[in-house]
Amino acid sequence: MNYIDLRSDTVTKPTDEMREAMARADVGDDVYGEDPTAIRLQELAAEIMGKEAALFVPSGTMGNQLAVRLHTEPGQEVIVEVRSHMFNLEMAGMAVISGALAHPIHCEGGMMDWDSIAAAIRPRSSYYAQTGLVAVENTQNLAGGTVMPFERMQEIAERGHERGLAVHLDGARLFNAAIVLKRDVAEIASLFDSVMFCLSKGLGAPVGSIVAGTREFIDRAVPVRRMLGGGMRQVGVLAAAGLVALEKMTARLEEDHATAQLLAKGLVQIQGVNIDPERVQTNIVVFDIGDTGQTAGEISAKLKQRGVLANGISDREIRMVTHKDVSAKDCKVALGAIREALG
Repeated sequence: MNYIDLRSDTVTKPTDEMREAMARADVGDDVYGEDPTAIRLQELAAEIMGKEAALFVPSGTMGNQLAVRLHTEPGQEVIVEVRSHMFNLEMAGMAVISGALAHPIHCEGGMMDWDSIAAAIRPRSSYYAQTGLVAVENTQNLAGGTVMPFERMQEIAERGHERGLAVHLDGARLFNAAIVLKRDVAEIASLFDSVMFCLSKGLGAPVGSIVAGTREFIDRAVPVRRMLGGGMRQVGVLAAAGLVALEKMTARLEEDHATAQLLAKGLVQIQGVNIDPERVQTNIVVFDIGDTGQTAGEISAKLKQRGVLANGISDREIRMVTHKDVSAKDCKVALGAIREALG
């Protein structure tokens, strides 16, 4: 069966242009710093982000964990939102890899604010673990792809720096956020000490993410990447697809936002589904099915039988993510499947 796959934008297939670039990629040993395609990707990424340097890593999780490792000392805390990817979906990596403890805070709509962060910063005392890092996520995945306003990010970064704290941006879908904010990604990245963004989500590359920051930060990140198993040798075959992603795929993300809106406006008309279409800002749609008497897992199983793949993120919430391999027509078919699944 050919499924309409709305589980994530990580399921995209590389474009024909990406496959051609991968086949023809000029490669070398990246651990020796000799892969010319990886070097070009990193230089382009740094230029786009307005940072001194960038590093190609296998995953967004590795990029985030490099940031924690380099910005904190063992025994320090990292302030994160309770629904953040770094807290929920990275296998407690900050504790295992860096000896750091997540300090989750709950903020309205998943959007961190300075007052909530300030209340979580530990006082200077031998009784408390000290705060070492603030990690902001934009867009906020589990809150439904919502976008943090620029001014709020600016306040968090400025106030955090005043308190002597590093501030990292988990910008896995940063280009989606930039479209909504009508800001250049470099303007957003300029607020933060380090930034991670994914090539393998909405941008459609098969593998990889970028972490960017100062030259000193990236120089320190290289050996830690290798320690974590990220020394990928002739990685130009993957970096080539990342170059196409950055050069060709950012401009089409608005299409994914439009199909997400189509889904949201269709879902609001289905009995038993609770969703506020106004909260759907990017390519992620989260809706509540608790009033149906069925669990998200049960409904997801019924959808699969009807050719649609979707993930439950709790017993009563389902997440659907639009991407380049899902058309408006596919979304209309998915809406029909949801109606059937809900009876």
